[in-house]
Amino acid sequence: MSEIENNNDSTALELEKQLLVTRAVMSVLDSWEVNAAQCFQILSLPESIPTRMLRRYRDDTPFPENEEVSKRVDHVIGIAEALRTTYPRNSQMAARWMCRPHRRFNKKSPLSVILKDGLNGLVHVRTELDCAYGWRQSH
Repeated sequence: MSEIENNNDSTALELEKQLLVTRAVMSVLDSWEVNAAQCFQILSLPESIPTRMLRRYRDDTPFPENEEVSKRVDHVIGIAEALRTTYPRNSQMAARWMCRPHRRFNKKSPLSVILKDGLNGLVHVRTELDCAYGWRQSH
């Protein structure tokens, strides 16, 4: 196999990975019942991206390569994974947990904390859910 073919294969695999991550994140955000504006806010998508791109992100287009977007995507995935392990038998509970007021967030919902505090809100919610992540952050 030539070097060019290897490079094309790795590029195709990377694109496929990006598409899988994008679709997974969009699925998580859909389960949290966020609207388009909230989706842009949570992911810190550039304002130059039209709202109609959200549909393409669900189907066939990866998120833009952007450090801020990547950080937020990582946190959304971390939160979703922590919720999956917290509620392994009922995925609907994860969405409910995100939308209900919680004592650890001063009686605000985790989703409202994320929307209000952006990246810091994502980190706060993830730290509450994932003690291993919280421990890594503190050490």
